Amino acid sequence: MTEEMTDQETLEFRAQVQQLLNILANSLYTEREIFMRELISNASDALHRVQFEMLTNREVLDPDAELAIRVAFDAEARTLTIADTGIGMTREELIENLGTIAHSGAMAFLQGLEQGQRPDDMIGQFGVGFYSVFMVAEQVTVTSRSYRPAASAWHWTSRGDSRFTLSPAAQETRGTVVEIQLKEDAVEFASAWRLKQVIKKHSDYVSFPIYMEDEVVNQQVALWRQQPQMVEEQEYQDFYRQLTLDLQTPLLHIHLVADAPVNVRSILYVPRQLERGPLRLRTDVGLRLYSRKVLIQDYNTDLLPEYLRFVEGVVDSEDLPLNISRETVQSSAVMRQLQKALTGRLLKALREMAEERPDDYSIFWSEFGPFIKQGVATNPLDQGDLLPLLRFHSSRSDGELISLADYVARMGEDQGAIYYILGDDRAAVSHSPHLDVFKAHGLEVLYLLDPLDGFVMQSLREYEDKPFQNVDDPDLDLPALEKEDAEAEAAGESVSQVEFDQLAARFERVLGEQVTEVKPSKVLTDSPCRLVSPAGGPERDLRRVRRLLGQEVDTPPKLLEINRRHPLIQNLARLVVNRPDDAVIDAAMEQLWENLLLLEGLHPNPAQMVPRIQVLLAAATERIGDNDD
Repeated sequence: MTEEMTDQETLEFRAQVQQLLNILANSLYTEREIFMRELISNASDALHRVQFEMLTNREVLDPDAELAIRVAFDAEARTLTIADTGIGMTREELIENLGTIAHSGAMAFLQGLEQGQRPDDMIGQFGVGFYSVFMVAEQVTVTSRSYRPAASAWHWTSRGDSRFTLSPAAQETRGTVVEIQLKEDAVEFASAWRLKQVIKKHSDYVSFPIYMEDEVVNQQVALWRQQPQMVEEQEYQDFYRQLTLDLQTPLLHIHLVADAPVNVRSILYVPRQLERGPLRLRTDVGLRLYSRKVLIQDYNTDLLPEYLRFVEGVVDSEDLPLNISRETVQSSAVMRQLQKALTGRLLKALREMAEERPDDYSIFWSEFGPFIKQGVATNPLDQGDLLPLLRFHSSRSDGELISLADYVARMGEDQGAIYYILGDDRAAVSHSPHLDVFKAHGLEVLYLLDPLDGFVMQSLREYEDKPFQNVDDPDLDLPALEKEDAEAEAAGESVSQVEFDQLAARFERVLGEQVTEVKPSKVLTDSPCRLVSPAGGPERDLRRVRRLLGQEVDTPPKLLEINRRHPLIQNLARLVVNRPDDAVIDAAMEQLWENLLLLEGLHPNPAQMVPRIQVLLAAATERIGDNDD
């Protein structure tokens, strides 16, 4: 049949099309508004194609017509029209593109469904999305005239059943008009406000103007697709506010434009605060994902690792493999390449901020430090990039945060490890008996005060060839400790071996299974005793984390080290030898044990110490009275 025919012709869709239309219209798409995105994307594709023809072919119908998309509606008649001045279609092309659904790869999709594959596993083509219009349409009429000057215009009409009709049309201009008779429950799409909302969300950055009521309703220019050197700082700030409704200036923005190893156009932002108030526009985590400036996903969580979920921004790539509904991105090498490129560029920018803008980085760390720690603990491959971002208080930092590089730069030549202590707060750890020897020798200790630090230390072995070592390790290798201990004992400043043996036996009897061993300390100077984890290992650090998470945690047996030179220990030793029945001995030993648990952040119920403290106070005041008499 030729294009000069004048009678209407009814044609049948190919086999299984009814099944496919039902799937496309009712099952595949999660939101009905998606049909607008698909129709506008098709119109944009048609405009791009005619633009190419105008550059390469002198014979183009209506060469002066504006390349544009026009949207019109009639609420009373329940009609919606989307028109473009694109490449248009001949009769044969209408049949091929709209009547032969298998042409777009949809039959392979159907076969996949029959074989039990999920829609997300099927890679399709954009053209299939046209049929999403039947989610909202009772009937669709497509009127199109090809860019070829000699071609005639044709109508294509379908109600989404098993057939469609073709008939000649009187359209004089080039392009395609899609007229939709809306279903009764889809009349919302005959509303200016609703249509503008959908266009703004999904098609705001289509390259051609979209007119509605003689007004251009889309921005057209996608900031992220421009070259960074062409974008003003204020434009980045304005786009951030538009994206998030956050009135504060972001701490950082990264504009990435690359074609290899993967095509990517992206702008990422690090907010100034984690919580941005009730006006926050975005309600979930993830980046806005575009393909050729068309929004594919509002919250994509695969483009960055989970520990960077606080980052806002957009990513656009022409290399993305999309599923048949164009709503889900396939898991693929392209996605892995995109994540690698985005993550690497973002971490590099954070390191640069830490070096060049330390005040801003301090704000970043106070808000997002736990996320970086999560990355260290859960993403071993990223550790090399993340370690320079870590910040800690320390025994010599005077309240300031320092990096691991700062710590290593201050280490003495004979210091063989990076020392750290776990605790609940700075005041508690600064008075820990574990720090005695470090203070005496001027050795810096990192204060790990965050619950996540226990997880972090499980994944860290060393930094710049320096191993990490907990200060409660039983085998601290510190300089001159044995020599100092021997000199002090020779000078008669410590409890004798006989006294110590009796004292240790009494401690073991009073504390029972709570201690694994009682032995003299080589590291204590100002404190009477300390608790040591005999085995060390991951359980030691993770036990505190579980307790802070509200989980039931038993206090593990500990090794008790005693400072034989401390006055309190000397007094206790004399009491054990000379007055073993004195009730104050057991009370003092139990209180010393619980004091240490409190300092370690391991005491399950500090209030239970009060009665014992009162017993000790009564004994102390009674002896003061005896001395007065």
